[in-house]
Amino acid sequence: MTYLIDAWLDRPHPYLRILHRETGEVCAVLHEDALDELRDQGDLDVISLSSCEPGIQKEMVRNLFLFCYARALRPTLELH
Repeated sequence: MTYLIDAWLDRPHPYLRILHRETGEVCAVLHEDALDELRDQGDLDVISLSSCEPGIQKEMVRNLFLFCYARALRPTLELH
């Protein structure tokens, strides 16, 4: 499977999507809060996002998927 990173970071409400290259299906979406977290951790590298190097793109997609899965698995805080 191959993926495409569709990042719109210079908007009032930035987002980043990972798309399946052949079907265009959206596989993951990171909104402003997640992008801020990635930036704060130093894991959002704009140079890597714009690289045409397949190895760099593959590593970036892998890291973004791992980040999405880690966020999804975090326990939610319940307020009582």
